[in-house]
Amino acid sequence: MKPLDWQALLVDGYEPLKKAQRVFRHLPRDPRCTLCQSPFAGVGGKLIGWMGRKPSRKNPNLCQYCFDHLPSGGLEIDIGVVFADVRGSTSMGEQSTATEFAGRLNEFYAIATAVLIRHDGLIDKLIGDEVMGLFLRGLSGADYRRKAALAALELASAVGDLPVGVAVNAGIAFVGNVGSGTVLDFTALGDAVNVGARLQSHARPGEVVLASDVYALVEADHPGARLDRVEVAGRDEPVDIAVLTV
Repeated sequence: MKPLDWQALLVDGYEPLKKAQRVFRHLPRDPRCTLCQSPFAGVGGKLIGWMGRKPSRKNPNLCQYCFDHLPSGGLEIDIGVVFADVRGSTSMGEQSTATEFAGRLNEFYAIATAVLIRHDGLIDKLIGDEVMGLFLRGLSGADYRRKAALAALELASAVGDLPVGVAVNAGIAFVGNVGSGTVLDFTALGDAVNVGARLQSHARPGEVVLASDVYALVEADHPGARLDRVEVAGRDEPVDIAVLTV
């Protein structure tokens, strides 16, 4: 088997996928695989499903063929990363039944998934009360950083009365399939991801914390952010941020 060209997939746009997109995008109907554009619903979805192109259990916005068949490995690239967390989930769980609590979290997952997919992001993690989304040039387009910021702002607005804090960061990370044997996980690792996770802890319910260089990409449409400099656990240098309330 020819080794996967991670540069082509994650940065340049993978030519075999571009060819598949030109075919599958004409088949009805949305939602679709972010990579190959194969449909998941309608007549097209039923036909393509027989080819193994059903939604991946790992990432519902990718089909099993594109995502689950990726080999181990990856590449260091610049990414945008979004973290969203339900604040006070421990108290929420204490004050409700397990079924009610699961229902609220599923509501949060559904909203976050829809928003991230709409902005061409990938669902990296749905864990506990937290969602992590990735934005990569090869999959999200050249304005992947700005899309990450816009997705974060829309997500914070879309959760209604759920107390959700959101953060956005960008920078170099290792992106690819990591793990061992049959246990592989497509994810991003590195300082950009760690800082994004830490910035989330500074976001109160209804707030979006953006790294200052990311905020610069949306400042014209979303002026008036509160500028700050925060200490990040495990890092020597503080991080400049902008905080927007939605």
